[in-house]
Amino acid sequence: MAAPKLGPMPTATLAPLHQALAQLRADALGVQAFCAQARAQEALLAALPPRYGEVWLGLIDRLESSALFSEESCSFSQSSLLDNLDGWLAKAAEKLAG
Repeated sequence: MAAPKLGPMPTATLAPLHQALAQLRADALGVQAFCAQARAQEALLAALPPRYGEVWLGLIDRLESSALFSEESCSFSQSSLLDNLDGWLAKAAEKLAG
């Protein structure tokens, strides 16, 4: 069974997430503000297979946890998490387009 075609709304939510991620990297947006915006993407997550939501929320959970510790004491680096979020956004865009 073919997946239903998605409207422009879920795809349009990727641009603000890209922008928010860029602001987070530039220290123009705090981790908590980014995570709140990232968690509020119900329409986007509903438009993707469930596994995408699981991965996205897992990355957000780890990002929030990493903000509680210094880079050295954390078991995963915040920059790696941001790279993974970038990768997730790219895969989500491909899935929405395809």
